[in-house]
Amino acid sequence: MNRRNLIVKISNYPPVVRPQTGVNQADVVYELEAEGGVTRFAAIFRSNAPERVGSVRSARLADLHLIQMYNALLAYSGTSEPIQNIILDPENPYLYRAFSPLKGDNCENAGFCRDPRTDGVDFEHTLFLNTQRLYDLATQYNVNTGYQARGFAFSPNPDPSENIARDIYIEWYGQADARWQYDEESGHYLRWTDGVPHFDAADNTQLWTDNLVVIEVPHERRPDLFPPGSNFESLDIVLIGQGRAYVFRDGFWYQGYWRRANEDPGSALQLIYPGAPNPIMLKPGRTWVAVVRGLGNVTVSEELQDPTVSSSASR
Repeated sequence: MNRRNLIVKISNYPPVVRPQTGVNQADVVYELEAEGGVTRFAAIFRSNAPERVGSVRSARLADLHLIQMYNALLAYSGTSEPIQNIILDPENPYLYRAFSPLKGDNCENAGFCRDPRTDGVDFEHTLFLNTQRLYDLATQYNVNTGYQARGFAFSPNPDPSENIARDIYIEWYGQADARWQYDEESGHYLRWTDGVPHFDAADNTQLWTDNLVVIEVPHERRPDLFPPGSNFESLDIVLIGQGRAYVFRDGFWYQGYWRRANEDPGSALQLIYPGAPNPIMLKPGRTWVAVVRGLGNVTVSEELQDPTVSSSASR
């Protein structure tokens, strides 16, 4: 596909933002803690260019890792002043690959359009993106070259495994959760959030993925980005180095490590087994990466659990 990877920041909290739109058309989705234990999606598009994605929300420090990892474009609603200053730094290699109303991009030129609905949804949750229009603008700026990222390895045949995993429950800091259940008929993992099926408003189907990857990553507080004495801070999710990883595909569970050896453009996550760095093979298709502080926040079950019951009752 001769267009660049495009990362779109999508809200996942409060619950009124659900169902989101266009998530099921992404190739890769990262789910990361935003603040206070709630999560936000970084959906990466390339195979598809939907006309409506969102709602679009603000960027975080972790997105500055992702834009380099996937040599990508980034679409976001806004961000804090320190992060925006990093993005606007003339020495930064992705200055002209980051698009936002905060930089003057709008509905007509870049596809950032406000939803006119007024059914109790706050203004900050009404921004949606036409990715085709943004791709056109990126082409005008001469930044829409279709570079590939290097990281995941794929095979239609799963690696041998005796570990069955049909139900995976993930908690973030006690404030957000996700349950993924393996559907034998489709071969997909289906998403539940807060005990109910989590749908995509674009096609009215449950969020699904071929591969579920859970990675344990350091989360560092960054008050130093703000003036001394400020009550504000950023959260840096440090997607560089190596950490533990769980991989789920075809109803099987694999344990290993994620690794990102350097910060070169296009150097994305690798998934490897312990010992010799052989790759853990993913199923060709969509991959969902859940980023957590610790794998102790993940409950894996061989059998499907009642998705309306909390994890403490299913352990």
